[in-house]
Amino acid sequence: MMAIKLVVFVLNVILFFPSSLSQRVASEEGNEFRTYIVHVKKPESRIWFHSSVEGNNNINNLHSWYESFLPSSTIDTASLNSQTRMLHAYRHVGYAFAARLTKDEALHMANKDGVLMIREEKMLQLQTTHTPAFMGLHPDEGLWRENNLGKGVIIGVFDTGISPSHPSFNDEGMSPPPAKWKGKCHFRKGCNNKIIGAITTVGSTYMSEAAPVPPFDDIGHGTHTASIIAGSFVKNAHVLGQANGTSVGMAPHAHLAIYKACSMIGCSEGSVLAAFDAAINDGVDIISVSLAGESKLFSEDAMSIGSFGATQKGILVTIAAGNEGPESSTVVNDAPWIFTVGASTMDRRIVASVKLGNGAEYDGESLYESKLFKNDYNPLVHLNGAPCNKGLLESMKVEGKIVVCVNGKNTMKYKQAEAVKSAGGAAMILANSDTCGYTLSTEETYPLPVTHVSHASGLQIMRYIDSCKDPKATILFKGTITGNTSAPVVASFSSRGPSRQCPGLLKPDIIGPGVNVLASSADWRTSYNGRPPAFSIMSGTSMACPHISGVAALLKSSHPHWSPAVVKSAIMTTAYTTNLQGDPIPDEKLRPASLFAIGAGHVNPSKAEDPGLVYDIMLDDYAAYLCGLGFTSTMAQLVTHKPVNCDLIKKIEATELNYPSFSVVLGSADYFPKTYNRTVMNVGPADSHYIVEVVPPAGVHVSVEPQILVFNGEQQTARYSVTFTRKTGETISASSTAQGFIEWVSDKHSVRSPIAVIFT
Repeated sequence: MMAIKLVVFVLNVILFFPSSLSQRVASEEGNEFRTYIVHVKKPESRIWFHSSVEGNNNINNLHSWYESFLPSSTIDTASLNSQTRMLHAYRHVGYAFAARLTKDEALHMANKDGVLMIREEKMLQLQTTHTPAFMGLHPDEGLWRENNLGKGVIIGVFDTGISPSHPSFNDEGMSPPPAKWKGKCHFRKGCNNKIIGAITTVGSTYMSEAAPVPPFDDIGHGTHTASIIAGSFVKNAHVLGQANGTSVGMAPHAHLAIYKACSMIGCSEGSVLAAFDAAINDGVDIISVSLAGESKLFSEDAMSIGSFGATQKGILVTIAAGNEGPESSTVVNDAPWIFTVGASTMDRRIVASVKLGNGAEYDGESLYESKLFKNDYNPLVHLNGAPCNKGLLESMKVEGKIVVCVNGKNTMKYKQAEAVKSAGGAAMILANSDTCGYTLSTEETYPLPVTHVSHASGLQIMRYIDSCKDPKATILFKGTITGNTSAPVVASFSSRGPSRQCPGLLKPDIIGPGVNVLASSADWRTSYNGRPPAFSIMSGTSMACPHISGVAALLKSSHPHWSPAVVKSAIMTTAYTTNLQGDPIPDEKLRPASLFAIGAGHVNPSKAEDPGLVYDIMLDDYAAYLCGLGFTSTMAQLVTHKPVNCDLIKKIEATELNYPSFSVVLGSADYFPKTYNRTVMNVGPADSHYIVEVVPPAGVHVSVEPQILVFNGEQQTARYSVTFTRKTGETISASSTAQGFIEWVSDKHSVRSPIAVIFT
């Protein structure tokens, strides 16, 4: 997704983790150095690994232990001493390190005693004036008033760095950092009570400690996401006069800890793991990661390994679901201990309508400044449903005409606009492909008048062109309009379930605003048309993720002792599943969205503060779950960072985790009941009782026992069971899905758990 800045930053990378140890090393020619991540066994014989005090001697001993695995190379390595070879030495995300090795050295190291796994490092992909109000957050009332705007909570942001001098990061009214904070600031000037820590994990930990590199944001992504999470109040925020209002983050009095894990060349796994390691040590409460790769085995996925280390320390990790929708099974970052976030629209639009010669109007969206365009009618042409390129445009002779171009999933919109302008076109209508549906973006600033219209509107416009001898049109730039009752709508790009790694887990968990989000711009001092763009508009699950991180910070401020699973449960069970007009949340084609698109639904901050009942998960349950996935003991140990014996442990399925949602797989012969247990904890009134309401998925009988839960104390727990039985006599095609929910209802609370069923 793009910002207003006329630079596109996209990393098309594939994460690849072969299965056998000898194959875990990527091929390369000669003695070229590459970065490898090496996981080793815990050295139980060394007492300093068991110390509760992590002094410098312990850390140095750990580094020495890791360096002992580095092979003696037969090639000339005079320019690479042991410290520059060793890029990162991890302490909190398992016993592992990142080092510069040749292919031969890595193959040799793979056979060393104590090495669990070695693999070449891969790259991950980078994936607001109105959103607080859209989400029900208002100054001096409700959730913001009750929890002091996230006061005292520390949020770690793994991204491209930050522009610390931006007004969104002023610390007016902020309290000092909590006493537990142990982080560093590598800005000479820039850290304050808002930005309390800022380091770079790109490159080598050794080098950054010797000569710290300030984590300035040279891309813009990190500044944008950080301000969504915890930006301070800034009045008169806008982009080119549009979306005007007061910019503020979800938790404006929370503290930010910045970990620059990405550079212009990408976001390496080693740097991301180093960010996890540092953030855990520094004392953050929430970690927000707007990055994604491919869905991989949890034991071979840096995001899963790092986030588990954080979860063990009581840190909630929210991560973007990915931008590969709307196809199914594209969701990533899908481990059960990760809070996986999809993207949806809000009710604000920046409207630019196409008015045809026959009087018909079709609303689109655009940031183009209306005063730069005369509302005259111009000849109208299209390229037979093809994207615009220089060759086609020259053959069509489009000078002085409005050109209809097609926006596909991977189409470069700005390049099409450049091509139209170069060919002499007067304006461009960007019509969505069928895949993109009704998802419209305004993050681009184009070199000529442009409006972005839906697939349905594009078809009507092209039909008009084909049916008219003298087709013509103009563009009416109407500006910012709020109150679109179809919102929220799932964004076409938002990745969908079922989870490839575990269909028994409903992912994504939640959706939040991720389309046309206004937030801070990193290059805010740079002039654009004579004015500094202090704010920019971006779209992506990268933008949705920090909204959820900020809401989690609000809850953590009110309930500091809630575990990561409880915070997650409170947000999921109180989410809403209808849009502003009361219909089911639609997908990008305005059809009722699947649970595999919305998870539990759209975040509802004011309800999440007081959820009534919550679901918690014990850390040992995750180990039993990993073994239940078929992991070997070694694979499970890579994730949990401690010895696991899968031969002895009682294995469980994903559906047996005490999760706030259900994803049940029923085969063609599965007519025997499947029963799963859940335990809820009362965090509402001491004396309360709940009655269950069930809406079963089509083709499935669902029964709950008991049907009434009675509580007479706070923190009291109760257990219930849910039984799923496939109905006989009904023809259900394989690979189809169905959905329903169970809801525990009291006189003050509704605690909802979605049910997704996959028929095989």
